[in-house]
Amino acid sequence: MGDAVELQAGGRTVRLSSPGKVFFPERGFTKLDLARYYLAVGPGILRALRDRPTTLERYPEGVTGESFFQKRAPKNMPDWIPTAHITFPSGRSADEMCPTEEAAVLWAAQYGTLTFHPWPVRRADVDSPDELRIDLDPQPGTDYDDAVRAARELRAVLDEFGGLRGFPKTSGGRGLHVFVPIEPRWTFTQVRRAAIAVGRELERRMPRHVTTRWWKEERGEKIFVDYNQTARDRTIASAYSVRPRPHAPVSAPLRWEEVGVARPRDFDLATMPARFAELGDVHAGMDDRRHSLDALLELAAQDEHDHGLGDLPYPPEYPKMPGEPKRVQPSRAKKSRPTAP
Repeated sequence: MGDAVELQAGGRTVRLSSPGKVFFPERGFTKLDLARYYLAVGPGILRALRDRPTTLERYPEGVTGESFFQKRAPKNMPDWIPTAHITFPSGRSADEMCPTEEAAVLWAAQYGTLTFHPWPVRRADVDSPDELRIDLDPQPGTDYDDAVRAARELRAVLDEFGGLRGFPKTSGGRGLHVFVPIEPRWTFTQVRRAAIAVGRELERRMPRHVTTRWWKEERGEKIFVDYNQTARDRTIASAYSVRPRPHAPVSAPLRWEEVGVARPRDFDLATMPARFAELGDVHAGMDDRRHSLDALLELAAQDEHDHGLGDLPYPPEYPKMPGEPKRVQPSRAKKSRPTAP
């Protein structure tokens, strides 16, 4: 695997042990290739992670080995990497790392981190999201092209309800993510409510193609707007993160004109550095303007008042939330109903 090497990032030296360890056997990419990739896109991924509590998705033996999500800051983390104290839905809490330098990303890569999962908050205020994140998740029978169709309509919805500007990126798989920078003055519950309103509006406009149904048995062959990705402690892979698939894809920021033209397979550990060298971070201006959720929250209130559309189920590990409907799979609910005498 070779002797350890030292890499420089922002004036700091990061030691990389076993640089020749193969992390992606199908492509032959090594731990050193991973670290060099993150050096090449450093300004971009730091923009996506800066000051955000971040969960590390680690594969110490490479993509074919065991993996785990590390939420708590490791005990051996350098003191120059700050942390933020965050609270989980269970009521438990932890200190999570908050990258503020490119060297922090390299340090995490040294320990087998492929994907970075940042919270939609900054460490100065960990209870007020500053991003509305829309996850367009293709269900069985659908593909990336279906997600593209939904994303284009989503762009129109965002513009119509508050002049919101979304920033699209590939998920690294078949889906698309659209992030909207927002003013950090709403709670997680309110931001999730806005995401539900977006999903329901898309559902009305594209009833044959889009769904907000939480239960898989009800979704059909549609794009699922995963509104629960905006719930507390639910995160989405950051822009430029490497995804744990054999061909080493990355979550690639896109310009809107590229949506539907570029394909997810275009972006991987080998190709993204050249794109970044040519174009830089195409989402570099994401923090220039923050938007209001007022129009979307008004839409949510209208949905509830005029159509009786209230809250939707939370993930199973969450405590029962106020106003949440019964969290039971529809087919099971039918079986449990008493039969008429």
